[in-house]
This record gives sequence, C-alpha cells and structure tokens, in this order.
Amino acid sequence: MTGTDFHSMGAEAGSPRRAMIDSQLRTSGVNQPWVLAAVARVAREDFVPADHRAAAYMDRAVPLGGGRFLAAPLFHGTALAAAEPTTADKALVVTAGAGYLAELLRPLVGSLDVVDAADVGAGLAGGYSLIVVDGAAGELPEALTNALAEGGRIVTGLVQGNLTRLASGRKTAGIITFASVGDMGIPAITEFATPKRWSF
Repeated sequence: MTGTDFHSMGAEAGSPRRAMIDSQLRTSGVNQPWVLAAVARVAREDFVPADHRAAAYMDRAVPLGGGRFLAAPLFHGTALAAAEPTTADKALVVTAGAGYLAELLRPLVGSLDVVDAADVGAGLAGGYSLIVVDGAAGELPEALTNALAEGGRIVTGLVQGNLTRLASGRKTAGIITFASVGDMGIPAITEFATPKRWSF
C-alpha cells in the first residue's frame, strides 16, 4: 500500500483515530503508510467495554476486565511495523482478551489463526511463519515457540525485571534469537508469567 486515504477509513481530520495517528504514532516514528492505513481502518472503540470507549484512543492501556487490557496504540503500531507481514505469511496472533491486533493483521497476511493466551498448549498447530503476541510475556510457552516454523519471525512484548520491551525474533536451527525493538509500557499476559522458582 503506497497511499493512505484516512478520510475513507474513518480517520478524518479531527477524529480521535486521526489524532491518535498524528500525535502518538507519527511522533514516535511509526510512519509506514501501510501501518497507518491499518490503524486508520480498524475502530479501537469496538474492542473495549462500552464504558471505556472514550478512552480507546488515549496513550494508555484500556482495562477489559479480568486482569486483561487492550494495549496502548503505540504498542500495536510498533508491533505491526516490526512484524513486517506479507501475503505469503501463515500467521498466528496470540490474544489476551481483545481481537484488535488480529483485525489489524488479517488483511496483510495469507492466512491468520487467533488463539487466546489461556488456550496455548500442546494442541497448537505449527508451521507459522509469523507469530505476534498481543502483550508481554515473562516466559513464552514451549508449545508456542514450537509452533514457529524454521526461519519464522515472532514479535512479542517481553517482561524483563521491572521493564517491558517489544522484541522481534527469528527461529534459526530451532532457536529463537530476539532483538529489542524498544522499551514501552505493555500489559503483561498473566498466563505467560515467569514461573516462580525455589531458591535456597
């Protein structure tokens, strides 16, 4: 996609969606036209409870209930850019309560599966060339990393001490090597918390 007609996508000048694009994404270096077109197309307010719709475009995570959140717009825009999706991708989105990221990604890949973080387990299909995790993980489940094909890419938030950062990785010789994309606030996924280990 080379052009961006924001008006036809519901992001006309003065709208909350357009303000989010101009004041949060562009000013933070998310300027790829195809990313901006994707976030202009999808209404974030459709993915939060009715009493939080007014906060859907603010620069913060929106609570969904049950300890889950819709991450801030900057996380979704930056994660989408880092994923570099193509129509050749067999993609998987791991969600933690909201389907917003999946809707951003769906038109940009060849096929898309969506799984809730609570349902990631041994029965997860494999062979994905792209996995995007909608939140921050203390530890990625083995079933998830096994589902990534050799040479495949994964984009996820990572919990590292008191910080969360966005990272992108690639699987080579069965091992995923991550590179930091940037530190930012990302809601932690409870199901992917680092297990407590005994120390003596």
